[in-house]
Amino acid sequence: MDTIRGPGTPQAYAAAVASGVVARPLHAERPVIARSRYIKALGALFALFSSARVLAYLPTIWAVVATGDSSQHSLWTWFTFFGGNVTMAVWLWENNGRRCNAAIAASGGNGLMCLAIIAVIAWTRM
Repeated sequence: MDTIRGPGTPQAYAAAVASGVVARPLHAERPVIARSRYIKALGALFALFSSARVLAYLPTIWAVVATGDSSQHSLWTWFTFFGGNVTMAVWLWENNGRRCNAAIAASGGNGLMCLAIIAVIAWTRM
């Protein structure tokens, strides 16, 4: 057995596990269905909280519009948030076979809301 690369072939690995030379990973006996449910739940939670975040931008927009004062808001920060959200949406799009899902829509929505705040800040500074 090669101690750096492990036992090599799947048969050698099975023999090593059976003999106790190599420990069986803790996750090896878990059913596959549990992982798929976990991934779906994680995606749903990501979409839920990201969608809630879309609504959380509204008080900032309303406050800046109502007061006309954007001095406490950094365009650099909002451009950074915009870039992070948009690149996350594109990354998710590419890694999902160029198909849209709730996580992509939520990330894109967050990017649009950041863009709206950028526009409001810029408008108050003209």
